[in-house]
Parts: sequence; C-alpha cells; structure tokens
Amino acid sequence: MPVSVYVFIFIQLLYVSYIDIQSRKIANVWSIGNIFLFLVLVFFFPNNYIIGIETLLYPLGIFLAGFLLFILKIMGGGDSKYLASLFLLIPVAHQDQALVSLSVVTVIVGLSVFITNILKNLEFIIQAFKEGNVVQIKKIFGKKFAFAPVILISWIFLGWKIKKHIFF
Repeated sequence: MPVSVYVFIFIQLLYVSYIDIQSRKIANVWSIGNIFLFLVLVFFFPNNYIIGIETLLYPLGIFLAGFLLFILKIMGGGDSKYLASLFLLIPVAHQDQALVSLSVVTVIVGLSVFITNILKNLEFIIQAFKEGNVVQIKKIFGKKFAFAPVILISWIFLGWKIKKHIFF
C-alpha cells in the first residue's frame, strides 16, 4: 500500500471520526469520494489496485452486512456505506487483515461500552428487572455509538500489522 494512501486515509478518518462524534452522521460525499479515489488509484498504482470481482468482495459483503445492521437499527447507514467504500481503498492483499482488525476493535469497544453502561446504570437495571420493565433496559443498551472512531483505531492497528507492505 502506498504510504500516501495510508496517510490520506488516516487523515480522512480523523476528520470523519470528528464529524461522526459531533453529529452521528457520515455524509454520502465521503463514500462517493472514496469510490472516485479508488478509480484514480487503479491508474496510478495498477499493481495494488485493480478493478475485478476480488476487489469488490469485501466491500459488497460489508455493504450487505451493513444494510442488514441498518435495518435492525444497530448501525447507521452512513457508517456502512463509508466502510464499504473505504475497503475499496485497501489493496486486496490486506482486506482480510483489515476486516480482522476492524472486528477485534469493534468487539473491544462494543464490550467496553456495554460494560460501562451496566456499571453506570446498575441500580436502574436491577430495579427495571425487579419490575419486569424490559423497555427501560432496552433504552440503556439501545444507544448507538459513533463507529468512525472505531474504524480509525482499527486503521492504526492495520498499519502496524502491515507496516512492511507500506511503501513510498
């Protein structure tokens, strides 16, 4: 992966994470921009970026999984579209490592948020269980968190794992 692409995505993720934390929305312009950038990278780095079915497998899988998570109100639509377009910018050779990094960070952050919610609301949860008030419990755990910062952290871990393959 070209270092310029890695750094560009890192800076983009910093900005998108900030926006996601502030507004809980990721505009479509980021996904469209990533698709355009992918087409540019195909011409400048043809050894790393190709237009082919193998390039589209992870992005399409992420898009479909994200759509399902959106329907279930677990993940925002912008998050899934952005993540799918971001995977176009990751060379095929590293997409599996990127998915593993993202999965590990998502589990760690998700569990941290889950445990924090339990600890902050323990008395309320106990009372709701005693009363059989499942709706109140669902309100505590039904909150979404900004996902772009999770992607940013996984991007840093990915960079560490593939540092030998990032070139100038």
